[in-house]
Amino acid sequence: MVRSGEIDTVIVAFPDVFGRLVGKRFTAEYFIDHVARHGTHGCNYLLTVDIDMEPLTGFQVANWEKGFGDFALRPDPTTLRPIPWLAATALVICDFAHEDGTPVAEAPRSVLRRQVQSLATRKFTCNIASELEFFLFNQSFADAFAADYRNLKPSSDYRIDYHTMQTARDETLFRAIRNGMQAAGVPVESSKGEWGRGQHEVNFTYGEPIEMADRHIIFKQGVKEIAAQSQRAVTFMAKPSMTEPGNSCHIHCSLWNGARNAFWDTAKKSGSRLFRQFLGGLLKYSRELSCLFAPTVNAYKRYQAASWAPTKMAWAYDNRTVGFRVVGHGDGFRIENRMPGADANPYLAFAATLAAGMAGIDEQLDCGDVYKGNAYVDASLPSLPSSLAEAADLLDRSKLARRAFGDAVIDFYVHTARLEVQAFQNSVTDWEKHRYFERI
Repeated sequence: MVRSGEIDTVIVAFPDVFGRLVGKRFTAEYFIDHVARHGTHGCNYLLTVDIDMEPLTGFQVANWEKGFGDFALRPDPTTLRPIPWLAATALVICDFAHEDGTPVAEAPRSVLRRQVQSLATRKFTCNIASELEFFLFNQSFADAFAADYRNLKPSSDYRIDYHTMQTARDETLFRAIRNGMQAAGVPVESSKGEWGRGQHEVNFTYGEPIEMADRHIIFKQGVKEIAAQSQRAVTFMAKPSMTEPGNSCHIHCSLWNGARNAFWDTAKKSGSRLFRQFLGGLLKYSRELSCLFAPTVNAYKRYQAASWAPTKMAWAYDNRTVGFRVVGHGDGFRIENRMPGADANPYLAFAATLAAGMAGIDEQLDCGDVYKGNAYVDASLPSLPSSLAEAADLLDRSKLARRAFGDAVIDFYVHTARLEVQAFQNSVTDWEKHRYFERI
């Protein structure tokens, strides 16, 4: 494709702690001659900046005292793909590595790979998929920024869950998204309107965890780029408005032995003992791993009763008021983790799902009786954390997290979360101005 002129640019990038693709654009010839085989470099501060790219202090992996040197970017050739919505462009995803070639343990892709390898030692593989929701607006990103993100016009006039008429207004855009993703190696099953005004959902075809996480972040960036080309804006914020539902990232997963779904007991035509153990681990440990499912201050505002987002730790068959919904049968039998919002970093959320589930298997836990009723109003059920500060404290104290991920990784993500909380606490919000400016 380079020789024929179809590709003249290659984006070489890795996923950062926010799930963004950061890296460089290379001329295609230089990529083939040099980068494909030997990789490239990037400043190691890329793991320790805030979302505004401000270098943060207090990290061991990279800091001013060490001079903020470089880490190696090692291209994963299995991820190389054309990007149809960008002219003559391809993308390759990299792993962040030290100069001696060892992976940077704190990098999100490394965190997930460690859990996948741990699963393999138990002779299992995982099929996993995420469903992403987002809001579409009729202003461009630049116009939304200039307006301070106020009074944005959603792409629909009313709630459009499963609607086919009003969503037809945006079908030109969504057809471009579906077809573009297919061509970029991100298989999409469907798109649909969601419960909010201008809210949409896209479902992916399942895959193995690292491949699925790669697809997830390519999708998020791609949707933003395709929307921008039409002078539209989208947001994957977990809770962009308190008057609208939040954006979820439901995670569907099952464990497999070869070609057999290990979550399904064929003789009993129901969930297997392994399924009950894995789900038992999710119920026991997801609360203390919630920082990896919900990594922003905004994420915890999504957990509202009767909002379609969970608030309690319980499981049920096909019940959308609980944190863990069990769906399907046979090969399609799986657990749906409803905790993460669309702001979740998929590498970390998938890793937390596997770590909690494997702990349930190792400890031979059981998920207990299926929950029946409305979990939102049941005060006897344990609640999800109410803030990022609480979640960071839970992660810091989690013995499972430190055992599964290592002290350095947990210290890194706890510090990241606490710095985000500190940044929010050092800000004055519109709510405070409206409430106190005149009347206090």
